[in-house]
Amino acid sequence: MTYLLGISAYYHDSAAALIKDGQIIAAAQEERFTRIKQDSEYPVNAVNYCLKEAGIEPEQLDGVVYYEKPFVKFERILETAMAYVPCSMRSFINAMPVWLNKKLFIPSQIDKHFDKRLKCPIYFTTHHESHCASAFFPSPFEEAAILCLDGVGEWDTTTWGIGKGNKIEIKQKIEFPHSLGLLYSAFTGFLGFKVNSGEYKVMGLAPYGEPIYKDLILEKLIDVKEDGSFWLNQEYFGYCTTDYMYNKKFEKLFNRPPRKPETALSQSDMDMAASIQAVTEEIILKLANYVYKQTGLKNLCLAGGCALNCVSNGNILKNGPFENIWTQPAAGDAGGALGAVLAVYYMGLNNERKINPEDSQMGSLLGPKYCDDEILETLNKYGAKYTKYENDEETAKVIAKYISEGKSIGHFAGRMEYGPRALGNRSILADPRNREMQRNLNLAIKKRESFRPFAPSCLEEDVEEYFAIREGKKSPYMLLTQPISDKIKTELTEEEKNYKGIDKLKAYRSILPAITHVNYSARIQTVSKKVNPRYWNIINEFKKLTACSVVVNTSFNIRGEPIVNTPENAYKCFMYTDLDVLVLENFVLLKEEQTSLLGKEEYQKQFKLD
Repeated sequence: MTYLLGISAYYHDSAAALIKDGQIIAAAQEERFTRIKQDSEYPVNAVNYCLKEAGIEPEQLDGVVYYEKPFVKFERILETAMAYVPCSMRSFINAMPVWLNKKLFIPSQIDKHFDKRLKCPIYFTTHHESHCASAFFPSPFEEAAILCLDGVGEWDTTTWGIGKGNKIEIKQKIEFPHSLGLLYSAFTGFLGFKVNSGEYKVMGLAPYGEPIYKDLILEKLIDVKEDGSFWLNQEYFGYCTTDYMYNKKFEKLFNRPPRKPETALSQSDMDMAASIQAVTEEIILKLANYVYKQTGLKNLCLAGGCALNCVSNGNILKNGPFENIWTQPAAGDAGGALGAVLAVYYMGLNNERKINPEDSQMGSLLGPKYCDDEILETLNKYGAKYTKYENDEETAKVIAKYISEGKSIGHFAGRMEYGPRALGNRSILADPRNREMQRNLNLAIKKRESFRPFAPSCLEEDVEEYFAIREGKKSPYMLLTQPISDKIKTELTEEEKNYKGIDKLKAYRSILPAITHVNYSARIQTVSKKVNPRYWNIINEFKKLTACSVVVNTSFNIRGEPIVNTPENAYKCFMYTDLDVLVLENFVLLKEEQTSLLGKEEYQKQFKLD
C-alpha cells in the first residue's frame, strides 16, 4: 500500500489531502478547523484529520508532497523586485520575514509538525502541475485537454496541456505579470471586495450592469489575441511593486475613485463588474477554442482559481467546442494539495490509473463526519431541545415538510465538502418557489449583500425540466451557470422590464424566483442518488409534496465565516441567525423550541459580530 499526503500552504486557503494507492481517502481545508476564513498557515489540523481518517501514523506515509516549488517562486519575487527598484523595495522588505521564516523552508516546517517522525521523502511539484493534475486525474476521462488559469504560481499564470492515462504534458503557458486572475482581482479590489475571496461577488454582481467598459479594458488594460493569449499593460497595475492590485492611473482611466467596502453599490460598480466578467468570458472561450484546435480532443478539464468562475464555465459548455467538461471542485489553491499527491503517484511513481466513469472525487465529500455521540455532546452542552428520528429516510420527510412550509434549514450530515461549495452536507436549504426567500436568506440568515444569487440543487434526472443545459450533461459540483428553461419563466410587466441595477431584484422572472438570477440564469447543482443518497432523498421527498425537484442550496455559514465543520459550529450558527430548523444527522432542532441562547454570545465575540 502506498500512502501519500499532499499539502498546500502559505498563500491562501491551505489544505491537505491523502491518497491510498491512488484512491482519495480524505481532503480538507484548514479554515474549517481554525475558523479563520481562507487560513493560509501550515494546515496542521487538516493534516491531522487526513491521517486520522486513513487510520495511519506519520511513520506509515510513503511520501509528502508540497504543491509548488518555493525557491522558484522566490526567484520570481526577487527578479520582479529587482526589475522595479526602487518602487518595489518596501513591498519586498515587508514580504521577507515570512519567506525567510516559513515559505522557503518547507521540509523543516513539515518535519516540525511531525516531530521528526517522518521516514519518507518530501516531494515538490510545480503550482500548475498540481492544478492540472487535480483537474485531470480525478476526472472520468482517459484522455482530455487541460486548461488552468489562476493568479500566479511560481511564474505561470495560464497553462494548457494534455492528459492521457497516467501522464500529463503541459504544452504552452503564459507567465507573470500577465495574468487573467490578477486582472480580475484588480477589479475585485477596486469594487471594494476582498481580493482572493470576493471575486465571486463580482461575478454575481455582473448581471445587474452593462459591459460599457469592455472596449476600454481591451484597449488599455489587456491586449488579447485570437488564440486567447494576452498581455497586460503594467502601467495600470500595482501588484509588481506594492501590495495594491491597481494604481492611480487605473482610477484615472475609469474617471472615478475605488468603491469603499460596505458602501452602497452604484450603477458604475455594476457596469464595471459586467465589463470585466464579459472580458473574462471572451478570453477563456478563445483559449478553449484554441486548445481544441490544437488537440482535437472532445474532453476538457479545468482548474485554477479562474475555473471557479461558473459563468465562464457555462459559457464554454454552451458556446465552446468540447463535448464534455470536468472542473476540479476545489479548483483554487486548496485543490493543489490533492493535485500534488496525484501528480507524484501517477507521473512520479508511474502507477497505473484506474478511471471511475462517474469521477473519482466521490462527490467531493472528503472531510470529517461526526457520530451521534459527538452530536449529543454538543446538544447536551448547550441544553438544546431536539427530536431524534429513526433513520435518514424519516429525517428526509421531515426536512422536506419544513422546506415546503417556508422554513429555512441548516443541514449538517455526512462528510464535509472539500472546496468552496456546499453540496448538501453543510448547506442551508430552502424553498425556491418562495418570493421572499432570496432576500430573507441574504439579509436575515447569511447576513450578506442583497444582490447575491442562490444556487439550486436539482435531482439529476429532472435537470432538463428546469434548466436549459445541454442534453445529458450534469453539474454535480455547482460549477456551471446555465439559463433557466423557458418552461419555468414568467412574463415581466412593462415596468419590470425597465428596472435597472439593484431594482432588477424586484422582478420575479420564474416560478422559482429564489434561484433565478436577474439574467435568467442559475448556478446548478445536479444531485445523484448514487453519490449522495441522503440529499437526493430530501429533494425527492420535497418533489412528492410540491411537484418541484429543486431546493435552494447555500453554504452553511454567514459572511466572513468558513463553512461549518463541527456540530458545535452548526449549532452556534443556527442560534445566531434566523434559521428556523437545524438538522444534525437525524437530530432535528426547531428554533421556536430552544430556550437557551448559550453559544450566541461566544459566536458573536469570535467573529466580532454586532
